[in-house]
Amino acid sequence: MFFSQAGARARPRTWEASPSEHKKWVEVFKACDEDNKGYLSREDFKVAVVMLFGYKPSKIEADAVMSSVNPSTSGIALEEFLSIVRRKKEAQLYWNEMRHIFTAFDRHYRGYLTLEDFQKAFKQVAPKLPERIVLEVFRKTAEEVAGDALWVPSAAGERSLPSPAPSRSRGLQHRAEFQGCVHAYI
Repeated sequence: MFFSQAGARARPRTWEASPSEHKKWVEVFKACDEDNKGYLSREDFKVAVVMLFGYKPSKIEADAVMSSVNPSTSGIALEEFLSIVRRKKEAQLYWNEMRHIFTAFDRHYRGYLTLEDFQKAFKQVAPKLPERIVLEVFRKTAEEVAGDALWVPSAAGERSLPSPAPSRSRGLQHRAEFQGCVHAYI
């Protein structure tokens, strides 16, 4: 993963829920807290995630959350739940921002970025940025995404960053690496 000039990896910004969103989270907690026990069981937590995020958490995600639970409560207390939901929301917003930036650079919706894509995008957002910096950002991004390969030839023979792998998570990882490189130079 590419590190910025300060040596820090790009991270999601801290985000606070609006009062109405916070209220919604509390309502979901209460709705999923069967028998009003004051905590969510593993199954209760899964239902709450479906209600808030629209997907059922994987076994791995549920295990990770439940392993951090206080053993005396046998579940996730309201404050823990609110903290988990806030972190998930921060991550969701972060990925959406990266997807938006990547899509803005990928003007032809090819799923990969060419040097020309980089040059055009940087001319719009940072017109005074020296061309050598744009080339360096492209080269660093290519190294991070493709390993040792600096340039990956496309079907048209132009220099480009590799297409994201078919899986959704790898595509997002490319976007994460891409954003880290871009933020390091802007």
